[in-house]
Amino acid sequence: MRKNHLKPIAAVTGCLALAATLSACGGSSAASDEKVVTVYSADGLKGENGDGWYDKVFKDFEKKTGIKVKYVEGGSGEMVQRAVREKSNTQADVLVTLPPFIQQADSKGLLAAYAPAGSDQVDGADKAADSKWTSVVNNYFGFIYNKKELKSAPTTWEELLDGKFKNKIQYSTPGVAGDGTAVLIKAMHDFGGKEPAMAYLKKLQANNVGPSASTGKLAPKVDKGELLAANGDVQMNFAQSKDMPNLGIWFPAKQGGKSTTFALPYAAGLVNKAPHSANGKKLLDFMLSEQAQKDVSAVGGGFSARKDVKGTDANAIELSKLMDGVEVFAPDWSDIGTNLDDYVGAWKSATGS
Repeated sequence: MRKNHLKPIAAVTGCLALAATLSACGGSSAASDEKVVTVYSADGLKGENGDGWYDKVFKDFEKKTGIKVKYVEGGSGEMVQRAVREKSNTQADVLVTLPPFIQQADSKGLLAAYAPAGSDQVDGADKAADSKWTSVVNNYFGFIYNKKELKSAPTTWEELLDGKFKNKIQYSTPGVAGDGTAVLIKAMHDFGGKEPAMAYLKKLQANNVGPSASTGKLAPKVDKGELLAANGDVQMNFAQSKDMPNLGIWFPAKQGGKSTTFALPYAAGLVNKAPHSANGKKLLDFMLSEQAQKDVSAVGGGFSARKDVKGTDANAIELSKLMDGVEVFAPDWSDIGTNLDDYVGAWKSATGS
């Protein structure tokens, strides 16, 4: 996850114009007939070399339907902010973000109710009761470390306070990046509340390089040894490790406690008043199709969102081993969504960011 700037990945040319008709781009009737669908998404599912889950799903979808995918990525928070700015002239058809930003998008009236085919097989905790959004790729929060420079993975939060991590640790910006926000969520869980978590993060600031708008850009720095540790998420970092051999994934524990993590799924929703609503529904259906869900682990290095689709590929087996023994807790997303600004403000105050 996740960036605070926008990076158009694929462009779709203009509007469909009939030879004898002069119609403005974005006109309601013309737009609804366009064979295009626009996706606003947090990063992580598109491969650096065109070999990610999105790359395959979008290619297969276009081949099957003839509908071209226009893709724009950024930080979860930025994607929501952009959609809010465009409410009077909606551009996106499908929005994909990490929690708590998908809930935030719903609270701002950005999402329309739609239950994609296959969503009945998605766990109730991973979708909205009113069908405003559903997970399309399951995922978990984690940290990464440099396996070449460190003989073994760090195990505790407290270990990161050691002098050897001076200017060698970095995490992405809470409130902007989904994985950065996840640092706060996990720290508050592990340390037992906001105050002790902020007290720890204040101490960690002595070793921290500073906030990063992009979680994805931290992995290359860790792989090269510029950083020894950073935050991330299992799906993105597992996929990156195929080209970055020095990346290792770990899950911090409070000293004396267990390694913990929590689900951080890519959640997708149909945008309210989407210009190509029918195409958006087709893409959501396709994302949750059995084949696309099998590709989540095999191609994307993530976890299927459907309970009835179990990956049996080499990636799925390796991911299962990685998660073995890690305690998965369930955040109170309602509380986090309501109090996110307060938590981010407390982090800024504690760290001087």
